[in-house]
Amino acid sequence: MTRKPEGPLRRGWTTGACATAAVRAALLRLWGGAFPDTVQITLPKGETPVFALAHSATGDGWAEAGITKDAGDDPDVTHGALIVVRVTASAGGVTFHAGEGVGTVTKPGLPIGVGEPAINPVPREMMTAQVQEMAARFGRPADVAITVSIPGGVQIAEKTWNPRLGIVGGLSVLGTTGIVRPFSCAAWIASIHRGVDVARASGLSHVAGCTGSTSEAVVQRLHGLPDHAMLDMGDFAGGMLKYLRRHPVPHVTIGGGIGKMTKLAQGALDLHSGRSQVDFAALAALCGDPRLAQANTALQAYEIAGKPAAQAVADRALQVVTTGFGGKMTFDIVVIDRAGAVLARAGA
Repeated sequence: MTRKPEGPLRRGWTTGACATAAVRAALLRLWGGAFPDTVQITLPKGETPVFALAHSATGDGWAEAGITKDAGDDPDVTHGALIVVRVTASAGGVTFHAGEGVGTVTKPGLPIGVGEPAINPVPREMMTAQVQEMAARFGRPADVAITVSIPGGVQIAEKTWNPRLGIVGGLSVLGTTGIVRPFSCAAWIASIHRGVDVARASGLSHVAGCTGSTSEAVVQRLHGLPDHAMLDMGDFAGGMLKYLRRHPVPHVTIGGGIGKMTKLAQGALDLHSGRSQVDFAALAALCGDPRLAQANTALQAYEIAGKPAAQAVADRALQVVTTGFGGKMTFDIVVIDRAGAVLARAGA
């Protein structure tokens, strides 16, 4: 389990920021004659971080620079990865290419078109700006082929949502501000949004969001859903549901353990243990069983009251999501135990 370090959390730099710094360093070698020891760039909001080169190479008509990604105190799977960029003089403006460990988009619905390297729009803009600035500085045409590689990226990507989103062959080059803010919910919720976009672009009429891998496996098997119908909701029920309300899919399944589904039934949309708690007096009233007011956990409440308690939770959770987010969508709820057995269903 990853724990937050004591004291102020140190922010880091996105993959896109690292790639942008590498572009600048490589162009300095290609057009200026020498690699710098460090390189400074300006991020979209005005920050000016300095990056040390971790790799450099050159050949006939090309130069290559690498930056080791520092994600700060964020538990980012790409922390420590080497982001390598090769620049080559070309014709026709700035073009982007996927090298080793950078994925290719294979499904519609993402900000980048099918068949394109998985380098998001803002990093592309940042790298293009570097080409234009350096071309003006050295009197060169701003025609450069940029190839981004991340050694080991294929293996790292297996720990991300990329395969489910239809990004094959490696990682994405991401970042809208250039900054990684430690333990931010924003990146997770953004991934949920992209999952919804891919599902809609694929014409799916049924998606599912689950609180963990066990409930996800149960729900996927129960409904026979493809991988790209499974949204990585985690604790962020609200982040998923609010986006779906604006970008609806006809039917949505929500699955999870008795504890998190009880919190959803009580109106919580952030199901994290540090940000919402089960109200046992309210659970006792819902189930018509005063013994539950003294329970320590929702699982204990289930052990006391049995399946009627799980069914009451499922029914109320269905009511909560239908009232708050229905209209263009229908829902069903699946409540499971820790072993993956289905305790209750509603709306099925």
